[in-house]
Amino acid sequence: MVTHIPLTATTDPDHGGRWTSLRGGGREWLWHRRAPARDTVRPGDPFVDAGGLEECVPTIRGNPDHGDAWSRPWQRDADADVLDHPDFVLRRSLRRNPAGALSASYHLSANPGYRFLWAAHALLDVTPGAHLTAPVGTATRVFPEAAHLIDEPWPDDTPHLTGHWPAPLGLPLDRLGPDDGTAVGAILTHCADISVTDGPDTLRLTLRTDADVPLSVALWRNLHGYPTAAPYRSIGVEPMLGAVFDLAEAGQDDAATVPADGELRWELEITATRTPSPVTRAPHESDRVALPHPRHRAGAGS
Repeated sequence: MVTHIPLTATTDPDHGGRWTSLRGGGREWLWHRRAPARDTVRPGDPFVDAGGLEECVPTIRGNPDHGDAWSRPWQRDADADVLDHPDFVLRRSLRRNPAGALSASYHLSANPGYRFLWAAHALLDVTPGAHLTAPVGTATRVFPEAAHLIDEPWPDDTPHLTGHWPAPLGLPLDRLGPDDGTAVGAILTHCADISVTDGPDTLRLTLRTDADVPLSVALWRNLHGYPTAAPYRSIGVEPMLGAVFDLAEAGQDDAATVPADGELRWELEITATRTPSPVTRAPHESDRVALPHPRHRAGAGS
């Protein structure tokens, strides 16, 4: 019997609105690493990876790296965390429904026609046995750091190649371990729903909007392959608006665009469930098989 696990989240408005905890059923889902420099960053500083969930907007890769929200203080306004950026205002409100699911509602205000990417850059604390579930056949863009892992040559000046989930270009990206020294970035395009299962626990992330914007899921599967000088393991499962990592590489349909009224809204729902392990029945007396006494076995000596 599947049990729904109530989730709670903690955010840090002073440090980029970062989610520092996503917890339920005695389990912390967000991975963290020690990174003291994260507490003193300023806009324009190089990205400091402390784990958790970062709000990446208006780009993910590119300039500025991981966007321009993670390095700025947010403000608390009633039940919302608010980022007042020179180019936009982003409001985020968290609530939990009666079933225990956590919902993050977003509202971005900007000039009509403003283009951006957004990702809930969630780094998850999962074991090497964890796996991802998404619609089979989803068109999945794979990026150049995976060039040495595929059989075909990577064409010059090609920002990404496309295959199909769960093994685009022959890479089984639904599997999240064991560590093999690789790091792969991919984007499941036109995908708004993905689950990660680790042992008895499943975390499901679902993105919804009424706006005409591309919905995707970014995957960062770093199995102790990045950075080169001091690699570590980190697993990013990142619902996003857009279909590329770098806004500078976004084609016409690869980024979100603010409509004529200057407002764009979307929602991320996160649910957790647990499936109990099968109960192992203790042996019953009737399960025992009576063996013949050695004197009565064929070939046994007297």
